[in-house]
Amino acid sequence: MSVDVVVTATPFLDLTFIGLEALPQSGEERFAGDLLRSPGGGAINAIGAARLGLKVALAAPLGQDLEGDFIRDELASEGIALLTSSAARTPTTVVMPHAGERAMVTYEPGITTRAADVAAFDPRAVIVGLNQLDLVPDGVPAYATCGDDDARAFASRPPGDLDRARALFVNRREARQLTGHASAGDAAAKLAECVPIAVVTCGAEGAVAAVDGELLSAPAFATEVVDTTGAGDLLCTAFVWAELAGADPQAALSWAVLYGSLSVSVPTGAGGAVTRDRLIEEASKRGLPPLEAKERTA
Repeated sequence: MSVDVVVTATPFLDLTFIGLEALPQSGEERFAGDLLRSPGGGAINAIGAARLGLKVALAAPLGQDLEGDFIRDELASEGIALLTSSAARTPTTVVMPHAGERAMVTYEPGITTRAADVAAFDPRAVIVGLNQLDLVPDGVPAYATCGDDDARAFASRPPGDLDRARALFVNRREARQLTGHASAGDAAAKLAECVPIAVVTCGAEGAVAAVDGELLSAPAFATEVVDTTGAGDLLCTAFVWAELAGADPQAALSWAVLYGSLSVSVPTGAGGAVTRDRLIEEASKRGLPPLEAKERTA
């Protein structure tokens, strides 16, 4: 089979505490207004891509447990193709949104995706973790995401094969860890020495991208912040969608920042992945360059 996008980034089960009165300190107990269960991690990328109208596969094993069964059912309902292989257990994250940010605790057993698993889907593009660039088939553009663990592992020394990626997506904290630069623009420029497009997300300030020696920027769009989980993943996904539609990097960045901005107004990363029709409607209100016609012929 052939798909538009393969996601290899690890899928998680996210357990999200909504309406926390405060984050607990050592020895404290705090209460939430609700507890939600949703697909997380790479599954957020996959769901976002599917809702944007792309044909999507998730090339990462899911656990042979109730959590894995839940994620399989959720992704299948979105029309996302899955590997047939399984892992013993499903990675799980507890998410605690509070005061415009979120804290997380994660359990991640080792799971393995093979390059052959990715190639079997014959993708037009691949979304990978920062340590998974060896999985990308030759000639296929790779879009690399980063997490706290990756940023710590590659602190001050980005991976040597980063040039295999077309673009890298990091938040400001991760960019600082990878490069030592406090400025998002300086960090993006430093990372762009290793990768053609380096995108640094800056929360409510939007994002910057270093491309061919030029620093691009796109402002965020004001919205009530409920849960920022997955906003960076969805920004990456929308950037991929826009580039597959033929957008230049500036237009792709603007559409991607809008998609990420829209996502934070509701709980969970999966819940924040709006549809293509909703994104196009919101973009039209804000005067973004149209992509719909190009996307249909891509």
